[in-house]
Amino acid sequence: MKRSGKPAATDRNFVVALARGLDVLRAFRPNDGLLGNQEIAARTNLPKPTISRLTYTLTKLGYLTPVPRFEKYQLAPAAMALGYAALANLGVKHLSEPFRDELMRQTGGACAVGARDRLSMIYFGQSRSSMTVGVQLDVGSRIPIATTAMGRAYFWALPTEERAQLLREFREHYGSRWAKMRDGLEQAGEMVSKYGFVISAGEWQDDVHAAGVALTLNDGTGPYAFNCGAPAFRFTEERLLNDIGPRLLAMVRNIEAALGGLAAPHQKKTEPKKNKSGGKVAGIVEGLG
Repeated sequence: MKRSGKPAATDRNFVVALARGLDVLRAFRPNDGLLGNQEIAARTNLPKPTISRLTYTLTKLGYLTPVPRFEKYQLAPAAMALGYAALANLGVKHLSEPFRDELMRQTGGACAVGARDRLSMIYFGQSRSSMTVGVQLDVGSRIPIATTAMGRAYFWALPTEERAQLLREFREHYGSRWAKMRDGLEQAGEMVSKYGFVISAGEWQDDVHAAGVALTLNDGTGPYAFNCGAPAFRFTEERLLNDIGPRLLAMVRNIEAALGGLAAPHQKKTEPKKNKSGGKVAGIVEGLG
């Protein structure tokens, strides 16, 4: 589920029309309901005439259902079937469910597993209860990589080259906001080295605190990442560090044990080296030129 930046125009193997059609389908988000061509154009940054041709084609192929009364579209069963087929192939989702449910009961927090979708993490498994009413996320929800516990855990599980590429995309996408986000990623790297998990305390949403742990497999998929979050008043920073984070880490290690040979071996933890330019993340970014 890795996503890189858009290929250069010189990539002769890249089918632009297909990419644009998939961007249209990607524009639909959980709880959206209906979208019109103008809304889709705004979300994809594509010209409205192009969107009109794409929605027409996707309708003919059965991936969109037109609603003439409102001049809008909704995802058709064929499109949703693609998502369900993908979920069915994600063994991590099913195997982790009892572990996530148990952690939810132990902590009173929502526990989810997700994978990357461009600059976001997308939930494909979620365990929550009435105690987590402040965390209104479900399967299909997207959260940013740079400011969330799940996203930061994923980020530091990436190979060096992929992490550097993602940093380039962050810097281009976030512009003036990137410096502060970079500092948060730097601190997350230090936490991973020291504790094996990361936290995000109000850095994505003021009233949501969470811990995150990555899961790396040897079968070529992932990495994936788990989080456990709750309203800030329930999960204080102290509790995240001393209770929630360690519990989440233990849960992921148990999932790895259950997966057997699929789980990648752990690297020995080392204290991150500081440098005057701002640490590991800053050093990587500055090295991009």
